[in-house]
Amino acid sequence: MSVLKTSCPACAGPIEFTAGSTIVVICPYCRSAVARTDRGVEDLGKIAEVAQSQSPLKTGLKGIFNGERFTLTGRAQMRHELGGTWDEWYATFSNGWVGWLAEAQGRFYLTFYQPMPEGTVLPTFDALVLGQPVSEIPSQVPLIVQERGQATYAAAEGEIPYKLTPGEVFQYADLAGRNDAFATIDYSISPPWVFSGKQVSLAEIGLGDAKPHEREAQRVSSAVMRCPKCGGPLALQAPDKSERVACPNCRSLLDVNQGNLSYFRALEPSPAENAFFLPIGAEGTFPGDVKFKIIGAMQRSVTIDGEKYYWTEYLLYNPMIGFRWLVHSDNHWSFVEAVNTADVEVTGFYKGATATYNGEKYKIFQDATAVVEYVKGEFYWRVEQGETAQATDYVCPPRMLSREATRDEVNWSVGTYMTVADVENAFGVTDMPKPWSVAPNQPFTGRFWYTWGALPLLILLFVSIVGLPLWGISRTVYTEQMYLPPMQNSQQQQQMFSKPFTLKANSNVRITARAPVNNSWADLDVDLIDDKSQEVESVNVPIEFYSGVDGGESWSEGGQTQDATVSSLPGGQYTLRVAGTWEKWQETMPVEIKVEQNVNRGVNFCCALVLLLIAPVLGLFKKVSFESSRWKDSMFTYSGSSDDDE
Repeated sequence: MSVLKTSCPACAGPIEFTAGSTIVVICPYCRSAVARTDRGVEDLGKIAEVAQSQSPLKTGLKGIFNGERFTLTGRAQMRHELGGTWDEWYATFSNGWVGWLAEAQGRFYLTFYQPMPEGTVLPTFDALVLGQPVSEIPSQVPLIVQERGQATYAAAEGEIPYKLTPGEVFQYADLAGRNDAFATIDYSISPPWVFSGKQVSLAEIGLGDAKPHEREAQRVSSAVMRCPKCGGPLALQAPDKSERVACPNCRSLLDVNQGNLSYFRALEPSPAENAFFLPIGAEGTFPGDVKFKIIGAMQRSVTIDGEKYYWTEYLLYNPMIGFRWLVHSDNHWSFVEAVNTADVEVTGFYKGATATYNGEKYKIFQDATAVVEYVKGEFYWRVEQGETAQATDYVCPPRMLSREATRDEVNWSVGTYMTVADVENAFGVTDMPKPWSVAPNQPFTGRFWYTWGALPLLILLFVSIVGLPLWGISRTVYTEQMYLPPMQNSQQQQQMFSKPFTLKANSNVRITARAPVNNSWADLDVDLIDDKSQEVESVNVPIEFYSGVDGGESWSEGGQTQDATVSSLPGGQYTLRVAGTWEKWQETMPVEIKVEQNVNRGVNFCCALVLLLIAPVLGLFKKVSFESSRWKDSMFTYSGSSDDDE
């Protein structure tokens, strides 16, 4: 490899251009940006020293991507127009590739210069529309505008592959696509350049073992930092990432510049002083055994139908992973992570709007302007009281998908519901307040009652269907046509005895009687007499049938057949004694008697069915009540229950 060795034109210190693609080298002695030209070297001016951080990256670090090895040979540090910085590391590949590894808010993006086809005209910066694709850029997936902004070259070190001018302001746009696709349009060049690639993890590029670096003591020592307004002590949890910090002593909102503090403004009193349950600096362990520290907290609100609703958001930080949020509302908690804008698909409008992410469909729950009411701790952007964003929430319990949009940026995040016990275990605390309502993304935990509770019902139905051919077919034991002689008077019963017949044990008995009554009645008392023990089992079989014509329409009531059932009797020989009275007592009453056993009346089945229905019906009732409580606080009311339970 050819190495150009020369002297810094500002301080005469030795510098080297080690890569052929290097255009600018930052002099390590005087911090001058020295550019290589066809006539020699040029001093572009002094540039600030990069802000020290807990980044796991550093110049000289070696990695691998797509089988090709690379070395990080330089870093440019950009400052966003709204505050906050991000780093772009220059990656020199062994095969001649030149790549950029951007590091922002704990996420990493590896991109390469992408030449545009001849004749391609990219949209102007002002013509970009958030959430819309830039179809002019060739890509396997649509690239959607996620952010457009303005930044300043704030600091640099090592070797840079373009002409970096200290303090230069430029415009850019970040684009996102499915499957972690990512691209940036650089409007500092005319025509604009496109850098495309993907979001990566450190493990993907061979840097999984990289560890955060220790910052210099004078930059991180909380003992030497004092509020410029009140002089009170102030400890920054993440001084390399923070842009704003609230003084806990005098309630001043301070700007942070590489550990230096300056007064910005006084905070208005919080509308709810007791809204913050977790202290700044608390550390919690979350799923995946990952530790996060609370570095900031803000109270936000939305106003719906004239009523203001508040909630609290805790900013979590881990130098290897980046930022996360812990949201607290009505004593419900959610762990929130950013998601790729392009991985979310929104369909429908107003009440019918849904969002699809990771194969799950989310229903719209809320769409309102969120306002920052109060802040504590520190933040990675220049947060202000009164700061607003259009917030739209979609729910699919136990997750909530949220979109926050400002004039120049749109972000999506997914929040996973955490129980109070989960949060207590994460932070090692106890006695946290319990929820008093149903959260938008709170899962219904009573599904057991109408899922597993229905299993016995299925077993009952299966047994009934399978068992019917085996034991559900009745057997006729005895039939006889009897003729009861005319009665002596209307009160005196007439009776007859049947021939003996045999009954089996452990089987019910049904006695059916039929009499040709017509607009009259007959009342029969039937006795089953055990011929051996002379024990008697009696049943009453009333028969009545009436019919006629009323107003030209026929009607009827009752019937000529009636039955009665007794439970199982001891097996043996029995005789029937039939005694009765009837309305037309002067006439002979013909009666047809039939005795059956093993009659399937369905009583046991119905009783079992009713008992087994109690659990699933109660479960469904609780489910409907739960969903009603969930959606009553929504701007969009849905009938029926949600099907997205855990």
